Amino acid sequence: MARAVALNLLKALLLVVILAGVSGGLGWLIGGTTTALLFALCAVLAAAGVYRYGDRALLGMLGARPFALAEDPVLRSGTDKVAAQLGVRQPALYLVEDGFPRLFAVGRGPTSSSIAISVGALRSLRREELEAAIAHELAHVRRRDVLIQTFVVLFATTLVELSRVGGWFSRFLLYGFAPISAAFVHLLLSPKRELEADALAAQATGGAHDLADALMRLDRAAELVDFSASPATEPLYPIDPFESEGIARMFKTHPPLEDRVRRLRELGATTNGRVPESLSKLAG
Repeated sequence: MARAVALNLLKALLLVVILAGVSGGLGWLIGGTTTALLFALCAVLAAAGVYRYGDRALLGMLGARPFALAEDPVLRSGTDKVAAQLGVRQPALYLVEDGFPRLFAVGRGPTSSSIAISVGALRSLRREELEAAIAHELAHVRRRDVLIQTFVVLFATTLVELSRVGGWFSRFLLYGFAPISAAFVHLLLSPKRELEADALAAQATGGAHDLADALMRLDRAAELVDFSASPATEPLYPIDPFESEGIARMFKTHPPLEDRVRRLRELGATTNGRVPESLSKLAG
């Protein structure tokens, strides 16, 4: 666990250094040393702004609104229970008024995170499955995957959406910006993080079978509902909601669903959902 946390913090720091270096280099080409320092400082300040407000920006971009306790008190209590099992602070809850079944976590880490759940997910998942899916998202929070995911997805989504300002030139901009965004995503986000989050969630809650059922139900329910969003948001979701075609193919960061379900079934069959010590290293 400590290794995963340290690696994600290192990635976040590396990201800031790279952005500051690129900005500084651009400034140097434009106006020399003084301009380079100014550009680098602006990049650091922008990174600080993303660190502080990036989660709110993503929630707004994806149409999430604060969840009212009166709407579903059981959901609030269930989320708090799962948060206690994973050793993280109770996350803020948001609702996405969308029939497509999805949920995602954003934030900075165990002491500051938010989980957004769509109406479709609330309708599609059994209570045990929903709590297992929430546990998966909070596993990302515990490991601080959520920190680097928030940075990367916000940057990639912004870059992809910038291509739309080009009018008739937007298609050419998209073909230029999308590969850069995708390379950025794959550089910092490994498919292994999903397997590790699955294992950690199962270890903490004992709900390996429930999580496997939730992943399968989300995948099947997604086939029945239209979905439209920036493909750069793919890393946020517990399953990949996009078709493997066009620009969306560039942003695939999830391992095969069949592999994840098989691993969870094996954990549930051999350990009653608990990860034995020999396998718990996967989560750390």
